[in-house]
Amino acid sequence: MGLRKTVFDNGLTVLVKDVHTAPVASFWVWYRVGSGREGPGVTGISHWVEHMLFKGTPRWPRGLADQAISRQGGVWNAFTWYDHTCFFATLPASKIELEIEIEADRMVNTIFDPQEVEAERTVIISERQGAENDPLFLLSEEVMAAAFRVHPYGHETIGYMGDLERMSRDDLYRHYRTYYVPSNAIAVAVGDFDPAAMLDLIHKHFDPLPATEPPQPLTVVEPPQRGERRLVLEGEGNTAYLSTVFHAPPPASPDFYPLLVLDSVLSGGGISIMGGSSSNKTSRLYRALVDSELAVDVSGSVIPTVDPFVYSLTATVRDGRTPAEVEERLWVELARVAEEPISAEELTRAIKQAKAHFAYSSESVTGQALWLGWSEVFADHSWFEGFLERLSAVTPEDVQRVARSVVRRSNSTTGWYVPS
Repeated sequence: MGLRKTVFDNGLTVLVKDVHTAPVASFWVWYRVGSGREGPGVTGISHWVEHMLFKGTPRWPRGLADQAISRQGGVWNAFTWYDHTCFFATLPASKIELEIEIEADRMVNTIFDPQEVEAERTVIISERQGAENDPLFLLSEEVMAAAFRVHPYGHETIGYMGDLERMSRDDLYRHYRTYYVPSNAIAVAVGDFDPAAMLDLIHKHFDPLPATEPPQPLTVVEPPQRGERRLVLEGEGNTAYLSTVFHAPPPASPDFYPLLVLDSVLSGGGISIMGGSSSNKTSRLYRALVDSELAVDVSGSVIPTVDPFVYSLTATVRDGRTPAEVEERLWVELARVAEEPISAEELTRAIKQAKAHFAYSSESVTGQALWLGWSEVFADHSWFEGFLERLSAVTPEDVQRVARSVVRRSNSTTGWYVPS
């Protein structure tokens, strides 16, 4: 792939890959911290710190960096999730040093002005309130809290309202100084450049940053689930929903790839940064639930994470039907895929579909930088390089074995959203 991996003296991991399909480059900084590394009382803190890193430094006061990127024809953004917070820009290749300079600066010099902290508290609380208007958000929050009794994966990235109301500027700054450091970061550059020259640019801006001890790793282990868990959530609206999640193997496990194929068979899903599926009208659950007019739609989600996560299935119940009817038919299909191996034709279609999802998400320089950095967070960059080969090796027997171990009642947490 022409990929170079380097670790600087201050602990920063750097991945550089030259791609000459277009005169652009994408630069990312990934921090190994997200909602899955947050304890009680500070849920949502990583997402809030992400917002604060856009509030300026002495070198780049609020708004100037964004304007500078835009003037050069670039796009600039960031996001926080379970295992990471990342910042990135894609620019004309000749202008990419601008983003490298900005990221190195805000890694150590973000101000965290108290007035800006309070202003952003209002913004994030409004974001949380907006999410609460979505029944699927409310249902997912309840289901994940029931599925994870110990691990922080059980709370949403936005955090709980009580924590957002009480966290202080000192809490945020302490989190920033602990986790947003070179030894906990991965810099990724992909695009139309000379790799040696790009590495020199990254050295120029990041070498001066002080070395610090990496933060202590999370040692929380979710205990095995010993039986089916269920909940019913009542709320406003006219539509009912069903959500079922199953504890699943992490991406480092060889069973992760049969799980992806299983999801493709069941829901037409494909692995992506946000999970979910696209057109899935040939999938088993679409035919069983949507074509039979039990549900309006159905989707599945497999997400690569550092620690074991869940495989989720979600259905929107058709008006006049009930979550109980949808769930009954869902379990019929799950039992069938566990009892009978999928056909060779079904396997070929499922693998082809999963490959297509992966290929579409990684064809641009921005997409390749995303996948390289994300892979380095939950495994290492070789996971991205070998993904298609390992996926192609999956057999019908592998899919059936994983179906039997994952999509079973004693491993499930099921929630109904019932409109009141």
